[in-house]
Amino acid sequence: MCETCGCNITPGNEHLVQGDGKLARTEDGRAAVTVLKSLLSENDHQAAHNREHFDGQGVLALNLMSSPGAGKTSLLEATIEALAGTLRIAVIEGDLETENDAQRIRAKGVPAVQIATGSACHLDAHMVHEALHRLDLNGVDLLFIENVGNLVCPASFDLGQHRNVTLLSVPEGDDKPAKYPVMFRAADLVLCTKSDLLQVLPEFQPQRAERYLRELASVAPFETVSTRGAGALAPWLHWLQQELVDHRARVALGRSIRPAIQPDGVRLHGEHADAAPSGHHHHHGHAEAHAHHHGAGHHHD
Repeated sequence: MCETCGCNITPGNEHLVQGDGKLARTEDGRAAVTVLKSLLSENDHQAAHNREHFDGQGVLALNLMSSPGAGKTSLLEATIEALAGTLRIAVIEGDLETENDAQRIRAKGVPAVQIATGSACHLDAHMVHEALHRLDLNGVDLLFIENVGNLVCPASFDLGQHRNVTLLSVPEGDDKPAKYPVMFRAADLVLCTKSDLLQVLPEFQPQRAERYLRELASVAPFETVSTRGAGALAPWLHWLQQELVDHRARVALGRSIRPAIQPDGVRLHGEHADAAPSGHHHHHGHAEAHAHHHGAGHHHD
């Protein structure tokens, strides 16, 4: 796990970094949790800058999250094919190592930048900012940010995206929302992927998976999709097109939207973080804010 996102602070060891705990202060005397809050606050600042840039370009940015192997890259490949000639797409890929996923996307004729995180278990706003130096968003409609495969940490970090999309694949089992509530509370849309396997995995019940989602007080749409079969992506494609229309209407009014950040991440963020009330994290409660547009000529420093 990375050393900056708080993954290594657990209920079992948090007493070490609180109060007079053994690890509560760094060698120079600063409180360790304060250092962590500062790091997360800096991430939020960079994320806001990224979002302003996306808004200025008229780009809808989507953060794709799931466990490894849930089908994020396959979904993107099928989406690119389905929207060819209709919407212009760019992709940022996140993995610990290799350029494999970015190469798959480029093979579809779409610009893609690969971020190799090393040992970090998620992307952060600074990584995305650096990737934007290598990605021309002029004329792009949709930017997909494929996060590192992980059902915990990616939900804690604002990247500058407008919406979070969480994938749940049929082979994983239908109880993932119950087991990983942090991730699924952060979702603006949940896609049940690889639905073509329902015939051979009848123990997976989409209705039960959605029930677990609703028990988290989530009102995010739950759609069953597959990259195989005519029309199997229709709910996803319709959602994308409607979100883009809504996004551009907000931008025209000088507004933007920030997705939900998981509760523990919000608790550790700086004083200016928009903390949601504990217990209820509805996707329609995400903060809308005035966008300060850079315009098409903006350059990242």
